[in-house]
Amino acid sequence: MDSEALKEFVIEQLEDAKAQNINVIDVQDKTPITDYMIVCSGTSSRHVKSIAVQLVQKAKEQGKQPIGVEGEDTSEWVLVDFGDAIVHVMQANVRDYYQIERLWSNDLSS
Repeated sequence: MDSEALKEFVIEQLEDAKAQNINVIDVQDKTPITDYMIVCSGTSSRHVKSIAVQLVQKAKEQGKQPIGVEGEDTSEWVLVDFGDAIVHVMQANVRDYYQIERLWSNDLSS
C-alpha cells in the first residue's frame, strides 16, 4: 500500500469509527520520518482507544502492520505509526493543549 492509498485507508477507517475533526497534514517536504500526519479527536478516553484499536485491527486485516502504537494505557492521546502515515487520536482537550497541527503547518503565526 503506497502512502496515498494508506492515507485514504486511514481516513476511511477513522470516519467509520466516528472520529471527529479529521485533519490530514502533508509533511513530505518537512520531514523524512513520514509523509502524512493525520490528527483526529475522540469524545472520551474509551472512544479514543476504540478508534485506535479499530484502526489497527482493520490495517492488520489488510496486511498493514503498524510499526508501533503508543498511549493506549491512558487513551488521552494514542499514536499509531504506519511509517508513511502517523495517526494521532486525541481527546479534544489534549488536542487543544498540544496543538500539534500548528507545529506542522506553514503558518506559525496563529
